[in-house]
Amino acid sequence: MAPTSEFVGDSLPLGSAPGLDELSKTGTTPEERIAILTQGLHTFLEGAVESPAQWQILLDASATLWRYSGGNVALLMLQMAQRGTAEPTLVAGYKEWERHGRMVLKGEHALWVIAPRTARVQEVTMPDGTRKRLPIGEAAPSGALHDEKKSVVTGWRGQAVFDVSQTRGRPLLVPRGETQSEAASQMLWDSLSLVARKHGFELQESDAQQGLASGFTDFAQRRIEVGTWMNAEERVAVLAHELGHVLLHGPDDKTGRLYGSSSEHRGLAEVEAESVAYTVLKAHGIDRGQQSGLYLWGWAESVIQTQRAAFEEDMYSLHPTSRVDVAKSVLGRVTAAAKGILEITQPLGLGGRLATTGPQVAATAGYVDRGLSPRMADGPEMAGP
Repeated sequence: MAPTSEFVGDSLPLGSAPGLDELSKTGTTPEERIAILTQGLHTFLEGAVESPAQWQILLDASATLWRYSGGNVALLMLQMAQRGTAEPTLVAGYKEWERHGRMVLKGEHALWVIAPRTARVQEVTMPDGTRKRLPIGEAAPSGALHDEKKSVVTGWRGQAVFDVSQTRGRPLLVPRGETQSEAASQMLWDSLSLVARKHGFELQESDAQQGLASGFTDFAQRRIEVGTWMNAEERVAVLAHELGHVLLHGPDDKTGRLYGSSSEHRGLAEVEAESVAYTVLKAHGIDRGQQSGLYLWGWAESVIQTQRAAFEEDMYSLHPTSRVDVAKSVLGRVTAAAKGILEITQPLGLGGRLATTGPQVAATAGYVDRGLSPRMADGPEMAGP
């Protein structure tokens, strides 16, 4: 479901997110930007956790921008909606747009996302067997063995990016999703089957569960079973759902036990798996329509109550959390799992990031020119569909 600007403005707490207009002001410090972005994300999720429609809008955007984290997808949506412009579709930094032959239009303000601040370090093994990280160039203690050099996250920063609608220049040919045929559904089935195999699961089709379950995942036997009585699109949807369980709800997943897969929160596990399936199918051009099961509020309350009861019995257990904290956890888990699947299935579209192989790809019926027409008085317009 693609929301209109009016729908977004009326139904999502986007336009009233505090402080976002301060992001591009001269003199705003990196620390202030992170604080503003974090508060904006908190405001966004407050609405999404209570409304299936708002959660679904967020998943729609995640299907388009699937190479971005869920939190940054929400932030990009929030900033674009607050400006009353189109939803973000293809996002890059100023210099990245230049490398692809496009310039940011004069007067456009950056969108801001949260990016990691990294540093190169060298890891060494100390004489007592412990491992230690040292700045590159710093001498290792006597007797220490050098292991490897790597980049580590040292903090977070606000990063300025621009949507394609804020640029003009060389036309971009980007893949265009088309209506899925039965043959296309079979191709997606084959790709999803590959995902299952890569995670060590055997895929079986059977009618044994007819009337009970459309599909299930057996972690002990490393097996996924999908019903044979459904049509091609339905089988694909069930397999994508079960892969959500595979990636998120294994017996060794501690976060899953807290927010998704324990007996107390099984319902939230289903929300997570169905959200993964919805995002994956949407990225491949399959729109399953309204998903009534994508309702976080009740399950989030269940998580809070269970953790509060556990805290009362054991002061060293997890502290009670908020519904927004639960939503943030679920969003991060869902988008990470969907990305892990989509990196293998490779849907048409660029996932919100520019291709690294060059500014253009060969023009075929599956591609659409994303160049801009001359700027109009009310802002840039996209050429083509």
